[in-house]
Amino acid sequence: MTQLSNHFIAFLLSTQMVFFAGCIATPKQADTSEQFNDIVITTKIHEAILDEPSLRAFDINIRTSKGVVELSGLVNSRDDMNKTISIARSVNGIKFIKNDMRIPGTGDY
Repeated sequence: MTQLSNHFIAFLLSTQMVFFAGCIATPKQADTSEQFNDIVITTKIHEAILDEPSLRAFDINIRTSKGVVELSGLVNSRDDMNKTISIARSVNGIKFIKNDMRIPGTGDY
């Protein structure tokens, strides 16, 4: 009976290690997937801004974290600011857009 108990305990511990290892790996996979999605969102927004000749694409910074897009930098006018936000909204996967863009000389954002 002792040998059977030892085998059962070893089996139980092995099963728990496999189960808990799977649980521990899942958040990392989700983080990796989320980071990849953030990179895709940022790239798509940046490419769309580059395609818009009226915007100074290299003066606009885009940062995405967990689907939240932060736009910062300088734009020429309120229309350019709205255009940039509109471009960002057109990209799938965005949860929220934070606007920190400014118009030089006005302090407006």
